[in-house]
Amino acid sequence: MSQVEQAVSEITGRAVTRVRRLGGTACAVQLDDGRTVFAKSAEPSSVAAEAASLEWLADAGAVPVPAVHGHDDRVLVTDHITAGRPSPRAADELGRGLAALHAAGAPAFGAPPPGGPADAWIGLAPMRNEHTDTWPEFYARLRVEPYVRLARDAGDLSTAEAKIITDRCERLDEVPAEPPARLHGDLWSGNVHWADRAWLIDPAAHGGHRETDLAMLHLFGCPHLERVLAAYQEVSPLAAGWQDRIGLHQLFPLLVHAVLFGRGYAVQAVAAARG
Repeated sequence: MSQVEQAVSEITGRAVTRVRRLGGTACAVQLDDGRTVFAKSAEPSSVAAEAASLEWLADAGAVPVPAVHGHDDRVLVTDHITAGRPSPRAADELGRGLAALHAAGAPAFGAPPPGGPADAWIGLAPMRNEHTDTWPEFYARLRVEPYVRLARDAGDLSTAEAKIITDRCERLDEVPAEPPARLHGDLWSGNVHWADRAWLIDPAAHGGHRETDLAMLHLFGCPHLERVLAAYQEVSPLAAGWQDRIGLHQLFPLLVHAVLFGRGYAVQAVAAARG
């Protein structure tokens, strides 16, 4: 029996009858009672962070996320959500749900989910969460600067390019001040799972600025994005000029991608910093 099968059996209390690989370390696991659950293996802090993130998002009661069945040090087990097709109705619901999720708030900028580790992950990159007094301090110190250093040390950013990005972080006060929002934290289109509704998966949740989640949706395209944003605005209008700040909020995911995938994303981050 594999590590994943053993963990799923222990967590669910059921025997495993079939395992179907979904890519990477993710599996759809069929149980002897006919149910299918989702399982993925990762580093212990990554498993703990994702489990806490899913539970924190679920507590808001705003947007559907897979229920957590449990986890051990290496394997997380959640509901398995059968994929469907994006629909305008689901997009409208997603926009309203994101507005409510963000409004559920967080204790501070940089706050991790309750019970979640301070040293978390975004995808395969480490991500530090700690309470911070202001959004500019949080975004510069914990979201931009660590990845600038990693990309520069790897040779994917030159010293001059790194300075362009860090100089941009000296002007973060132009972003309208808002209370800390409860963010998904890694809301690119691949983490919107379209089924009967739009479900959110693979969160890297923390307290942040709500414009960051929406900027991530823009980064790689999202089905029916205009409808998502329109529905969001009906519930919780964004501050004037938010479209002009999309690139600023995309610095964080672009730099993470630069660290994981190299120079091409570093060039995009420099362009975003230049505006």
